[in-house]
Amino acid sequence: MAGSTMRGGRGRKFKAEINVVPYIDVMLVLLVIFMVAAPLANPGVINLPTAAKSSLPPSEYIQINLQPDTSATIGINGGKTGGAAPEKVGGRAILVQRLKAMHEAEPEMAVMISADKDIRYDEVIQVISEAKKLGISRVGLATKQ
Repeated sequence: MAGSTMRGGRGRKFKAEINVVPYIDVMLVLLVIFMVAAPLANPGVINLPTAAKSSLPPSEYIQINLQPDTSATIGINGGKTGGAAPEKVGGRAILVQRLKAMHEAEPEMAVMISADKDIRYDEVIQVISEAKKLGISRVGLATKQ
């Protein structure tokens, strides 16, 4: 017992424990920092590009108006006659049928899509996709001026 004796002759054992209290303090501070910083980073904000006005807008085009309740209207705007009255259609399948019929009658006519701001983005993209599948090369989106 020569190596383990101290004053007074009592033997003392060394503790081989890690003191985790400072680590817990550091982790709690980091947790608070991340909880405060997380709401500051808003990933929902996107920077949309701006578009200039078309230099030569079409004089006559197929107008599609999309509503949030999945209904839509389709008609021809512009031209010498002023266009046809828009026809209300119930769903996307009927809208695509009417668009196909109008495109077959006038293959060079452009399509202008205007949608309510409360509509799902996917609905607008699906209508654009269907128009492209029909072979319509000029598809535009209407904006508020």
